[in-house]
Amino acid sequence: METELSSSHPEKHLRSSDLLTDVVIGMSDGLTVPFALAAGLSGAVSNTSIIVIAGIAEIAAGSIAMGLGGYLAGKTEIDHYEAELKRENEEVDTVPEKEKEEVREFFANIGLSEEMQQKAADEISKDKKQWVDFMMKYELGLDKPDPKRATKSALNIGLSYAVGGLVPLSPYFFIDIPSEALRISAVITLACLFVFGFFKSRITGVNPWAGALRVTVIGALAAAAAFGVARLFGA
Repeated sequence: METELSSSHPEKHLRSSDLLTDVVIGMSDGLTVPFALAAGLSGAVSNTSIIVIAGIAEIAAGSIAMGLGGYLAGKTEIDHYEAELKRENEEVDTVPEKEKEEVREFFANIGLSEEMQQKAADEISKDKKQWVDFMMKYELGLDKPDPKRATKSALNIGLSYAVGGLVPLSPYFFIDIPSEALRISAVITLACLFVFGFFKSRITGVNPWAGALRVTVIGALAAAAAFGVARLFGA
């Protein structure tokens, strides 16, 4: 019966991964920031070599900065979990009855009878590790993070930023006139932003067309603002 129910009712819930989150963060900024920089410089300089040098420097700096941000975020998550784990272990040792009462409250909130609440609390409290893990997950809402999460996040975000940043910069490698390179860069980058926004929104459950349009408009506005400011001050 269980097999039949599973096959007739496939689960469609999103299983959001850390990798997906990192790629979205890195790629979205990687496509937008270098695009805006290249657009701004296109309105102020007459040679694409300057734009290429500035763009590569920005991509390198941006990748490092974004990667460092991802590392610190991952490290903070690990440190927070370890601190809460230590505190929970101490509370189980020093105030076990209070902790058991919190276990009973959890089961009361999901509708178990008082007898079942007591039995469940007694059973869980027999094993300290099981007890502490239960409190971490259901009282504090914390899952044990991957110990390598900080390093993985730094690499994922940094590389995604670099890959995204090379997209708007690529025409400037082959074209000498900034205005012409900008036109091609705009077409390529806005198309990539649209596709990126579409699939990101589809994965996260948002209307994909609206999400794609939103991401594309944000990128276009950033580039237009940078180009306009450069032209204004250049004049």
